[in-house]
Amino acid sequence: MSDDDLCYLSASEALGLFRKRSLKPSELLAALHKRAAKVNPAINCFADQYWDEAMEKAKAADAAYAKRGGRVRPLEGVPLAVKDAQRVKGKRTTHGSLIFMDAPPDAHSDPMIERLEKAGAIIFARTTTPEFCLTGVTHSRAWGITRNPWAPDWGPGGSSGGSGAALAAGLTTLATGTDIGGSIRIPAGCCGVVGFKPPHGRNPDGPPANFDRFNHCGPMTRSLADAALMQSLTAGPHPLDHDSLRGTAKLPTKAASIKGMKIAYSLDFGYVNLDADVRRNTLLAIDHFRDLGATVEEADLGWSAETDSDCLHWYNMMHFGRQTAWHAKTHAHLMSDYAVRMAEAVNRNSTLDDVHRPWQRSHINYQTLGPVLAKYDVLICPTNNVPSVKADHDPWDMNFTVNGRKADPEYGWVMTHPFNMLHNCPVLSLPSGFAATGVPTGIQIVGRTWDDARVFKVGLAYEKAVGGWYGDRKKRPKF
Repeated sequence: MSDDDLCYLSASEALGLFRKRSLKPSELLAALHKRAAKVNPAINCFADQYWDEAMEKAKAADAAYAKRGGRVRPLEGVPLAVKDAQRVKGKRTTHGSLIFMDAPPDAHSDPMIERLEKAGAIIFARTTTPEFCLTGVTHSRAWGITRNPWAPDWGPGGSSGGSGAALAAGLTTLATGTDIGGSIRIPAGCCGVVGFKPPHGRNPDGPPANFDRFNHCGPMTRSLADAALMQSLTAGPHPLDHDSLRGTAKLPTKAASIKGMKIAYSLDFGYVNLDADVRRNTLLAIDHFRDLGATVEEADLGWSAETDSDCLHWYNMMHFGRQTAWHAKTHAHLMSDYAVRMAEAVNRNSTLDDVHRPWQRSHINYQTLGPVLAKYDVLICPTNNVPSVKADHDPWDMNFTVNGRKADPEYGWVMTHPFNMLHNCPVLSLPSGFAATGVPTGIQIVGRTWDDARVFKVGLAYEKAVGGWYGDRKKRPKF
């Protein structure tokens, strides 16, 4: 097996080889390090990197597997890249900002990271994010521009763009993300990988994100079995997160029949300006579900543009956006342009009335989506309504267009944010094909509240039907 093939192993495959003693964790990490030296300069998906420290842990994992009769942990020796907005004990977290370049090491890891490390995952790098995770693109003054491995002129999405790019480029086995307006699913769609937004509280989180019902932390992978494995290890109550749920969901890891299931789909929510390649690939994906024996019908969600981006703009006037105003008081000179623009908008436009408006809109949206999900097992829709935007896209560009029509530069090219308003619905993003630009496209599988297992069941059947992703060298970016 070549080094590049090692770099595209799923965690499930790597763990099987580790147990057979036909591959060592140190060999896998060395292959990733070699590939990162070759590929990362072109896509720039890593912030801080810890290769020497990680190699020491990988050699300890080698010894654990070599010991006959010894017990190994569920992720023993599996390389993991962590988004640079999640705390890792003993490491700085920059949040993509020059303001935090000299931040002290964190005293403890966020619960998701803590659990993955305890399960044996080896953190070797932090993945890039826009400053403060503010936007669906990934560039900042702190770390520069992150590019899409499939087409470097285009962006990988955001805010977990570094994680999506690292997975697609074969630079990590597993990665983490956080999702407030689509920050796991947007890059999953743009990069052609798997991303899961669990219901809020399913995965414990650290402050202040754990208080934020729009926020979710979750796995990013190249296969659904890996996403289910990560999710099963992350979920469950945590003594430091009062929002974390006591109930867990038993997730399937192998494909099963979905014959007879009822699947709804919406191409455009009734108002979204949809790219032609996204439309074509979404319809092809929907055909797979029909071929699998499901009843597939188009549904009217009863939504409108009025219930769309306004909600997230209002939300940004609350805590998520207000952090920029707080930092700008003393550090505006260090902040990226879009962060300064956000601070100015918060100071200019926010009122006390804005606080309740996202909750009001969430309720309105669910009054029509809820009955659809009661009738159907899941809802299918595109992840983003265009494949991607340029790598240096300005989320405040008032001249931005989609299909020649003026569009919101932040939310006018993504279809993820309505499901952050509906924070208890689990949502998977899976690859659906490629656009003419070479950039991947994605679909979302939206489940009933708390029904994570059904979403994974449908996703696994689809993954098997399309033959998976990245296993064949022809299905990988060219470097």
